[in-house]
Amino acid sequence: MLKTAPAVFAVAQDYQIMVQISDPVLFSVRVGDEEYFDESNGIMRSLSEVHRVIVPQAELDRAKEYTVCVRPLLHRKPYFTTTAPLQTFTFPFVPVPEKNIRAYHISDAHNRIDGPVAAARAFGDIDFLILNGDIIDHSGDPSKFDNIYRLCAELTGGTKPVVFSRGNHDMRGNFAEKFAEYTPNCNGNTYYTFRLGSIWGILLDCGEDKDDSSDEYGFTVACRSFRRRQTAFLKRVIADCKNEYEAEGVRTRLVISHIPFSYIHWAPFDIERAVYFEWCALLREHVRPDAMICGHMHNLEVWHPGWYTDHLGQPAPVVIGSTINPNDRSYFAGCGFTFDGHCITAVFNDSTGAVLRQTELHQYVRGPFSPADAARNVE
Repeated sequence: MLKTAPAVFAVAQDYQIMVQISDPVLFSVRVGDEEYFDESNGIMRSLSEVHRVIVPQAELDRAKEYTVCVRPLLHRKPYFTTTAPLQTFTFPFVPVPEKNIRAYHISDAHNRIDGPVAAARAFGDIDFLILNGDIIDHSGDPSKFDNIYRLCAELTGGTKPVVFSRGNHDMRGNFAEKFAEYTPNCNGNTYYTFRLGSIWGILLDCGEDKDDSSDEYGFTVACRSFRRRQTAFLKRVIADCKNEYEAEGVRTRLVISHIPFSYIHWAPFDIERAVYFEWCALLREHVRPDAMICGHMHNLEVWHPGWYTDHLGQPAPVVIGSTINPNDRSYFAGCGFTFDGHCITAVFNDSTGAVLRQTELHQYVRGPFSPADAARNVE
């Protein structure tokens, strides 16, 4: 009935408990004395292959377990629908602690499972998982989404949170327009903030990596307006900073984006300089994040503010945390993180268990970046 263990995604102040189902069911989740339903305006959903229930984060953190309730649907009729007996599955849940937090970052897996799982397990026990785009190679059919949930199940077993970000390859294919239905989202948006323990983060979604007019897309994307909506979103987050990154208990601030937007890529990828410059300025001057975690480049690097990669005024050190071997699908290298509130340690390791590099990022408040420093690089 359940294809895998559920995935518990962190979105805003909630968890979205999502799971794939092999047959039509009615779906709910019990946390403590409360039951939360997968419903649409009071109608229990049964047509989707993926079910989603939104649970207040504080409630699940307090209860430390949840029960998935599945009622198989035999025949849905206008009157006297028939169902099979209710089935329940209880999962323990481990909230993210306030300090000494461990996480593992996977991006650009492109449908690989074994390599990313081996690399993450080699890093050791984690408190949460970061899936940062291009986990699948495209969204051409819904079976592709299975690999997202397989990774979550293998590495969390439904017992720990997952932070999920969309990548540019996720935007391609017949089911790309339904991507948000199969994955976590905030009111339909693939950008949002999250809070886990003493960590606050913001996910920004660059969309595609070339201009909307590229022949590669065939008029199927409209990312320019999508990015401008995120500029407005970022300004709203800043206006509500007391409930976001300045909230009580926040010790670490992260930016998560599949594409490292502070870096000007070569043509035809050198797009949206003015928009990305504004994002960097808003983040740098207001949010003051401690690190920006990215993928997309298929590399393992740390870019510090002021380096040759810092074209638009990086808001923080940028960690590029994933790479693959095109000739060996079993190989993957990702990045493990530890957060102690004063220092972020990034550990690059691979699926063979080898530690490739370790870097400490000391958390500090960065100074102002003059617009004149980057004016020549802005459209």
